[in-house]
This record gives sequence, structure tokens and C-alpha cells, in this order.
Amino acid sequence: MANALIELSDVWLEYPIYGSRSLKHMLLGLATKGRLDRSEIVRVQALKEINLRFEDGDRIGIIGSNGAGKTSLLRVLAGALTPTRGAMHRVGFTSTLFDVYLGMNGEATGWDNIMLRGLFLGLSPDEVRARTSDIVAFSGLSLDQMSRPMRTYSSGMVLRLAFSVATCVSPEILLMDEWIWVSDADFIERAQSRMTDMVHNAKILIIATHADYLIQYFCNKAVLLENGRIKGVGPVDEILALYHSQHRTA
Repeated sequence: MANALIELSDVWLEYPIYGSRSLKHMLLGLATKGRLDRSEIVRVQALKEINLRFEDGDRIGIIGSNGAGKTSLLRVLAGALTPTRGAMHRVGFTSTLFDVYLGMNGEATGWDNIMLRGLFLGLSPDEVRARTSDIVAFSGLSLDQMSRPMRTYSSGMVLRLAFSVATCVSPEILLMDEWIWVSDADFIERAQSRMTDMVHNAKILIIATHADYLIQYFCNKAVLLENGRIKGVGPVDEILALYHSQHRTA
């Protein structure tokens, strides 16, 4: 089995931002078969000159203030966003825990949503079907509830099903944007135990968080981002100290 690997080489990511005036002109241009004046598009550099390499055994905490580029970096690592410039190379089955509801549909039954979410995770239909019984059992939902449209569920039921599907895989690379907290008292202990196992079993863990204790507990390295650039990479305590020293002097 190949070792897990993620490598980013001179990665830049740019977002086009359309103001209300630009959006109005774009719609008018579409209606009249005209062209949008590109000078009215504001372009934001979300990531700049990112060079990183993560291998088996790396447990990475990504830190930085709001707007530093943490979520953008995670989405590039996941393949959800393509770099504007540079390259990203990844080896290993990857799972993301950004939004456990992605791929689910309120009009579909619980059974159908297991398939929808499983396919979104990159599983084949046969792989989803092989996991379905365990997913339902872990969620604690009844067979009657599973046959109803998800829009009839309480918010707690939706989260239990979504979480159960999202964590049914054993990824080699696990990407997380903050820790997932479950408030359902009957579910929380099993949920947190499964999350911890998933994190420990991944070959590479990358988590973006504002919680120092999560990085100190789970990670062996940290990356500090500021305005889309890397300001430091190294041992957790060293990078956390650098981050907090910058905030004290800011």
C-alpha cells in the first residue's frame, strides 16, 4: 500500500468578487449578449506562494486569524478548489469533515440520503450498500424513520444520520475544519469516540481550528497562515507561541 502524501508547490488561489454594480452589469450583459467589463471584477488573493509537503504520520494543525486562508487551504487540499497557479499532488483516499450535510436532500428518505452522501464521499454504490446497516445502527434511527423524507426529521435526527454517514469511512487523509460537536446526549459519547478513532487511524490529519488544546492534543506540527501566506511551519508549541505573540503586539 502506497504511503499517503500531499504536496503543494507554489500554490496561489484567487477569488473573483462581484459587487452589486458588477453583478447588475453582468446580468444586463447576459441579457443583451454583451460582455462583462472585467475591470469591475475585484480579485482577492486567498492563498499566495503556498509550499507544503505532508507525509505519513503528519498531524497538522492550521492556525491563523479569521480570513487568514485556513478554509481556502483546506478546500484546495481536498480538491474542491483548483489553484489559480501552482500545483497540488495528493496520494491516498481522502475524506473531509467540513460539512457533514453536503450531498443530502431534505425531500429524499433516510435510505436515499445514505446513498447520496456516500457517493459524495467517493464510495461506490456497492460500498455504500455494504455500510448501510452499520450506518443506520450507529445513528439510532428506526426503520420507520429511515423510510420518511429527511425534511420530517428533527435537527438532532438529521445530524445523527449525517454524522453516521460522514464517519463511516476510514480515510488515509482526513481534513477537518474545526471539530464536530454533537449535542445529543444519547449520541455524544459514541460520536466523539468514533471521531477520535477516525482521527487517530488516518495516516495524515489536517485540522484548521482556533482551539489550541485540539492542536496540542492531536497534532505534531502546525502551520501559521496570515493574509493567505505561510508565516511559520514547525512544532506545535513553537508555532502557537508565534501566533499568540503576533496577536499580543498587534
